[in-house]
Parts: sequence; C-alpha cells; structure tokens
Amino acid sequence: MSKGAVTILAIESSCDETSASICVDGKVLSNTVATQAVHEQYGGVVPELASRAHLQNIVPVVQEALKKADCNMENIDAVAFTQAPGLIGALLVGAQFAKSLALSLDKPLITVHHMQAHVLANLLVEPAPSFPFLCLTVSGGHTQIVLARSPLDMEVIGETIDDAAGEAFDKSAKLLGLPYPGGPLIDRYAKLGNADAFRFAEPQIPELNFSFSGLKT
Repeated sequence: MSKGAVTILAIESSCDETSASICVDGKVLSNTVATQAVHEQYGGVVPELASRAHLQNIVPVVQEALKKADCNMENIDAVAFTQAPGLIGALLVGAQFAKSLALSLDKPLITVHHMQAHVLANLLVEPAPSFPFLCLTVSGGHTQIVLARSPLDMEVIGETIDDAAGEAFDKSAKLLGLPYPGGPLIDRYAKLGNADAFRFAEPQIPELNFSFSGLKT
C-alpha cells in the first residue's frame, strides 16, 4: 500500500447477500459476495433464514475479500458497514461484526446508508458524474429520483408511492412460475419479447413520483 493511502474494509448485509470489499482511496481492490440459495424454495427472502446465512458467511467472505486484495487486517484503516435500510436481523449481523472488528483493531467505524451508497457508487465509474447530478435508484425495496448536490447533501425529489419496481418484477416472476430471484429473468426475457404485445395502463401520478402496484396487480 502506498504511503498515505486510506484502506477501508466495507461490509454489506442488508438483505440476502453477504458482501465485503477492500477499497483504497476510492479504488475497489476486491468485492466478494455470497448469495443465499436457501430462499429459492420459498420464492422470496425469508428474514430469519437470511440472518442465519449471514452468520455463516460473514467470516469467510471477509477473509476472501482480504485475500483477493492482498491485504492484511493490519493494513485496515477503518471499517464501514451498512446501517440501514434493510432487514433488521440481517443488518444486525453485519453491524455487530463490523463493530467488534473495529474495536479489536482500534480503528474508526463508518456507518453507511445504503441508498446513499447506491447514488455515490456512480463516482466509481469513468467518467464519474460531477455534482450536482440526478440519480434514478431502482431496487427491490426502493425506487427513487435523487438530487445529489454533494456526498453529504442529497434530496429525494421523486419516489414510489406504493411498491418498488424491483418488487413488482419479483412478484410478477413468481406468478409466472420463474425461479427466485425472478427479476433478472424477466429483464432477460423481456428483451426477447414483443414490446407491443400488451398495452399497460400508465399511472397518473403527480410530480416526479411512481406507482407500480396497479401494474403488478
């Protein structure tokens, strides 16, 4: 590691994937992810099972992230973890692990709001956007338009008033009998279909908000 470089171990456990990453001055050296196949038979994420899987995965995932980055615990300058939003039990696994590790290493602890992290992840691409910029964030739990004025100054100027786009994808996939997670499969199959085969109602939602409950129904 170069002199003066800041090395961060980042931990994510907000839903059904356990992830750890080593970042040095904003550059991602490793990103290890463990998925949870246990949810497939239920057609969706079971919170209790997700928490148990995080407990099993978090140590080997962190070890693998360190190995891929050719990094030791002694190189870590700070530990970051997802604080919210997410499944409470799943978040607690990552939070307790990160807090314990930071305490044992006597290193700073950084809490991360993972929806803000989704927005700031755009700074990792080339060319990175310059502030201020607009970001459309779409996931299983959220659909938002965010005005980012700076890393610490963001405003949600539009969002779903009911279901998230990702949830509508997953529920539709379940009705079609597609395996979990079905959202990516619908996305893949949609590219092979006829976009004019069905006429869907367009929600008349005021301002910059969204609605997906009607389409899902």
